[in-house]
Amino acid sequence: MDQLALLFLLLLGALLTVPLGDRLGLPAPVLMTLVGIVLAFLPFVPNVEIPPEYILPLVLPPLLYASVQRTSWRQFAANKRPIFLLAVALVLVTTAAVAAMANALVPGLPIAAAVALGALVAPPDPVAATAVAGSLGLPRRLVSILEGEGLFNDVTAIVLYHVAIGAAVGGTFSWAGAGAELVLSAVVAVAVGLALGWISDKLMGLLGEVTLQTGLTLLVPFVAYVLAEELRGSGVLAVLVVALYLAEHALDADDVMGRLAGQTFWQIVDTLVTGIAFGLIGLELHNVFGTAGGRMGQMLGWGAVVVGVVVGVRLLWLLPATWLAKRLHTRRDYAEEIPVSWRETVVMWWSGMRGVASVALALAIPLRTEDGSPFPGRDEIVFIAFCVILATLVVQGLTLPWLVKRLGVRADTDAERAFERDLAVRAAKAAKRRLKEIEEAEELPEEVQERLLRGAFDIGARISPDMLDEERRAAFVERAGRVKAVQRIQREMMSAARHEVLAARSEPGADPEVVDRVLRQLDVRSMR
Repeated sequence: MDQLALLFLLLLGALLTVPLGDRLGLPAPVLMTLVGIVLAFLPFVPNVEIPPEYILPLVLPPLLYASVQRTSWRQFAANKRPIFLLAVALVLVTTAAVAAMANALVPGLPIAAAVALGALVAPPDPVAATAVAGSLGLPRRLVSILEGEGLFNDVTAIVLYHVAIGAAVGGTFSWAGAGAELVLSAVVAVAVGLALGWISDKLMGLLGEVTLQTGLTLLVPFVAYVLAEELRGSGVLAVLVVALYLAEHALDADDVMGRLAGQTFWQIVDTLVTGIAFGLIGLELHNVFGTAGGRMGQMLGWGAVVVGVVVGVRLLWLLPATWLAKRLHTRRDYAEEIPVSWRETVVMWWSGMRGVASVALALAIPLRTEDGSPFPGRDEIVFIAFCVILATLVVQGLTLPWLVKRLGVRADTDAERAFERDLAVRAAKAAKRRLKEIEEAEELPEEVQERLLRGAFDIGARISPDMLDEERRAAFVERAGRVKAVQRIQREMMSAARHEVLAARSEPGADPEVVDRVLRQLDVRSMR
């Protein structure tokens, strides 16, 4: 088996683990990691040969961009305090704790290399957190905080990592320099993200075609990441800023085709890239074990201690941070989405899984320093990092569904239904207002007015039948039954038309472009 065959095997695994995970009640990324581990120990599977410096630029931009599509700037703004406590403060605390422990445990490991280890294992993975937490029916406030933490913590961790690596390679380290670089990195990233977002918004209008616009959204996250990194900014933050900008500005309520095409496209990209990324984590395990040599037991012991530090620090940080957030929330009425019970705090603690970014940073550690000597403790750092990644991703990922079920943490479905009902009422009122404006400007027959008014009620009733009273709900159900029967017949008629047009493709002299154009018109009409 060669590298290309392995890539296609991972892509197939990315698709198959989604329905398998749904049936087993397990997250697809965790299953894909297990698939990679199995493949790593098969003798006919080749070692992965991807330059480490390419992993982050190729994998993170599309995954981050896809994750941002499921959230909004308002959620980040409302949760800025808990996100800061987790994405910045907790990353710094975890880095310091791991660095201190690794420096004391591993003989000859300098403090700069220990800080690099701490930085690369400190941030929970945004993709793992979103994929795992989002599929368990958790309260939306917890998912929002986990998404915000996962999306922003890489900014802090990657800057710390680069500063520590520079110190280990060059021999100098400065906390003041690290702070200045963090600020500069953030400023440059925000500037790049806003500028690129504005340019992309203008280009969307010029391109017009849905396929071209969707293609542009695929390029934008890569351009944002690479450009920000070239200017010494944070590529991760640049992708987040440009994605949030486009989500807020490049939004046309009437662009139905564009919205459906874009959502479908990014769901496919998210599924495939996530599968490859987590499959690579498992595949790298064979190479990592090879670095242990005859010290497997000793290095596993070091890894276990660091895993304990990473997991323990998160719990010890979350308990007082959640308590403080609750007090501020009560006293000042902050609109923050915070855990409301110790059960939710435990779920947040156990959701801190490491993943793609940690793997890429571990593998990207240089082989040698500036004076040509081997990078101090590189094998030990990579081995310990993979212990943390596998322990948090596999163990926590596999047990999190059980823990959520055991603790009884569930989404507030009553609140969600109430919000859905409110949106249904607003949608129906907006439709009726527009109908009234049209009636004042145009002369409509009475039977047409009644039909259109009934259609305005139906808009809201389709979204949430609970908005109607008993009598109206019964009338709507009866009317909806008749409409469904008509729609069924219309679908069968359109299907017959599509079959006839498609059959013309194989007829002598038929122009396939004309056939496809007519077929597309029928498809669009069927969607409407």
